[in-house]
Amino acid sequence: MTFNLVDPADAPKAIPLRLVGKAQLEAVLASLPARERAILQASGFDAAAGSVRLMHGEDGAVSAVVAGIGASILSQAEHDLWAIASLPTALPQGVYRLADEPSADTATLLALGWALGTYAFETFKKQARRNASLVWPEHADRGRVVREAEALTLARDLINTPANLLGPVALAEKAKAMAEQHGANVTVTVGNALLEQNYPLVYHVGRAAVEEPRLVDIRWGEESHPRVTLVGKGVIFDTGGLDLKPPASMKIMKKDMGGAAAITALAHMVMAAKLPVRLRVLLPIVENAISHEAFRPLDVLPSRNGMTIEIGNTDAEGRLILADALTEADSEKPALLINMATLTGNARVAFGPELPTLFTRHDDLAAEIARHSVERADPLWRMPLWPHYRKQLDSKVAHMNNVSDSAFAGAIIAGLFLAEFVSDETRWAHLDMSGWNFGSRPGRPEGGDAQAIRALYGVIEDMAAKG
Repeated sequence: MTFNLVDPADAPKAIPLRLVGKAQLEAVLASLPARERAILQASGFDAAAGSVRLMHGEDGAVSAVVAGIGASILSQAEHDLWAIASLPTALPQGVYRLADEPSADTATLLALGWALGTYAFETFKKQARRNASLVWPEHADRGRVVREAEALTLARDLINTPANLLGPVALAEKAKAMAEQHGANVTVTVGNALLEQNYPLVYHVGRAAVEEPRLVDIRWGEESHPRVTLVGKGVIFDTGGLDLKPPASMKIMKKDMGGAAAITALAHMVMAAKLPVRLRVLLPIVENAISHEAFRPLDVLPSRNGMTIEIGNTDAEGRLILADALTEADSEKPALLINMATLTGNARVAFGPELPTLFTRHDDLAAEIARHSVERADPLWRMPLWPHYRKQLDSKVAHMNNVSDSAFAGAIIAGLFLAEFVSDETRWAHLDMSGWNFGSRPGRPEGGDAQAIRALYGVIEDMAAKG
């Protein structure tokens, strides 16, 4: 994939593209030739984000472009990342180059924003647009830009694909193909074999569907390297089960495999960069369907770690399949364990769809993730694993219920449920994400998205560097 980024040698006549922020507007105007300054002033150009002014030469062709990039709101990194993400589709078709070469960090973020601005889901319908191209900024980290853009494109395509075309079989095959591309070993445990190999929760949640439940297990890297394990929720469609969702809540449940998509994308980044880690990826993949085999409210199900789980609500199925996978992941005592899931609506009520919520017992890990979140403009927010709420998961007939009777703190209680399957000493982080953009912004079109994976990659990269 080129993402409409071209080598300078292939574009000797690229059109200069000058980026102007609100703070620099007066200085830039003063530095421009009188003709260009007059054009900008006469047009009322105010450097607002996304504003574009074309300069034409004597032959009428575009000779230069001035683009407004607004002002930094939250962080400089966020500003840099999305500053020009609208331009691939806003500019006339052609090849452009930055008139002023930015620093390496800014160049990398600008190039990534440009690449993400070219994304469109076109499996079923081609978009009526032509993307402009940008010459690679001189100091951009090309490898990082391509890895991250490829990963986000992979995840977006997976989430956007409807469940009739991406069932458990297809999602497992997509993950397997990605892994084998990097020389990883892959095993897939299917149907009754899940019971034989002691993944009962994955089996029972998915057994009602036409396509059998499965667990994808990917291993890559040398045994001597630090062990990193990633777990992703792969509910390819969530009806809610017998506790059926209302239509409005069910409509976009093709995104409920967003955790598996994000983890698959994150794994691609790790392997493409050849980080010196021993990587393992576990993807429990099911459809939460309704049939005579569907699990029921107040059923009591066994789990991999020996605990029995009373089902208070069949629509809290994601935490069940994650429980078995986390038990297996924790058994190897990885140096880092991360799970991602579109787990609760409560997290979206609290923070909206743009902010994934982070849960961890480890303050140092939370600080590392937060630092990379800011540096890479990949937002998330930490929430507490408040232990006093754990009693709300108590059951009279089993070791634990999968939900609380309370309407409060649903995201925290889901995190506490998962925490029961991970030992206290394991450096574990749980990400509760939306996986979906409900409106379009530059570089982030409406539809599926893999949030927080670039921040998490930064943590893994740092750990690999320390050895």
